[in-house]
Amino acid sequence: MVPNFGRKLETYAELTLEIGLNLQPGQRLLIGVPVYNSGVPLEAAPLVRLLTAKAYQMGARYVDVIWGDDEILLARIENAPRDTFDAYPSWKAELLLDYVRGGDAILTVLGNDPDLFRGQDPELVSLLQKIVLERTDPAMEYIRRSDVNWSVIAVPVQSWAARVLPDLAPQVQVEKLWDAIFKTCRLDKENPVEEWQTHIRQLIRRCDYLNGKQYAQLRFTAPGTDLTIGLPEGHIWVNAHMSNQDGVPFTANIPTEEIFTLPHKGMADGVVQASMPLSYGGSLFEDFSITFRDGKVLEIKAKKGREALRKLIETDSGACRLGEVALVPHPSPVFQTGLLFYNILLDENAATHLALGSAYKFSIEGGRSMSQDDFAAAGGNQSMLHIDFMIGSELMDVDGITAPGHTEPVMRKGKWAFDVG
Repeated sequence: MVPNFGRKLETYAELTLEIGLNLQPGQRLLIGVPVYNSGVPLEAAPLVRLLTAKAYQMGARYVDVIWGDDEILLARIENAPRDTFDAYPSWKAELLLDYVRGGDAILTVLGNDPDLFRGQDPELVSLLQKIVLERTDPAMEYIRRSDVNWSVIAVPVQSWAARVLPDLAPQVQVEKLWDAIFKTCRLDKENPVEEWQTHIRQLIRRCDYLNGKQYAQLRFTAPGTDLTIGLPEGHIWVNAHMSNQDGVPFTANIPTEEIFTLPHKGMADGVVQASMPLSYGGSLFEDFSITFRDGKVLEIKAKKGREALRKLIETDSGACRLGEVALVPHPSPVFQTGLLFYNILLDENAATHLALGSAYKFSIEGGRSMSQDDFAAAGGNQSMLHIDFMIGSELMDVDGITAPGHTEPVMRKGKWAFDVG
């Protein structure tokens, strides 16, 4: 058993509500966003009960939960009539839209089997994912602009723990995964909230440094990777600690180690090799590389999952372009666990990464108030999809290229090449 598990679980709930969401008195809280999965996994019930009680103690007006279950989702893929996969419960999309329009708080809880759809028809899986994205896209636009305070956390489930820790006995896999998550969230420290405040200040200083540079391009080089990405004028380096439209600060990911901005949608050239497998929506992609030309995916190679990945980037016209570039130092606390989590929240904070699909409007000057046309004209990519994939390693160099063409080191061998004190 994880030492002091009960107390750590309580601290995890407190950290989620205070540092993650910064839940405000009078807000409603929706736990479960039916986009990345079908809802909150049933195994998360003990944590969700803690979150609910503490949310009310903090002054929440109402707490609601959208529950989900991997096995029910799989049963649909395996057994439902093939002409019914365009069906989606309208109440889920409407509930999410009601909360974001009301300026309430949104919490996503990730905990899924990364191999859920192994061996399933990629056409059906792709259709299922596309329908979810289409139905929830109006609500997700509020989140892409960070109009509301939102956050994402992880909770272990048995199937996920078995994938991450296959060499352990089943009865200890979940508790060891809990222990790893607690460590990545700094819950093994004497004062986790204070640790987080110090960590966030460091991330802000990194952003300030790069915002002062305003590089025109970034170049990534590593074995299998030689990629140059353009950055639009007025791009803003941000981290997961941000503010909603009412000025309420929140931290979108717990844990988080990244600083990120948007690339110019028409300026990506070269090839990039993924440094880690990617688990997305029940599908697993391994040992893959992507070639870009003029910002658009030109070719995909993959040892596993190529067809499913190809289907994903056909979701809409923007899914084949980049919407995010994020820098993560190689020796991050997530990486130091020594685990591959097969979970995007954790794995993206282990390595520098890119994202196919939508860009966040808040990562360019004036972006929150831009129309879709103005955002596109400024270089921002638009899509229903946003899928991060990891490219960083201890062998990666990142260079910033100024408008006059001068090259400056940003990262060397996966570590920061500049000091911010």
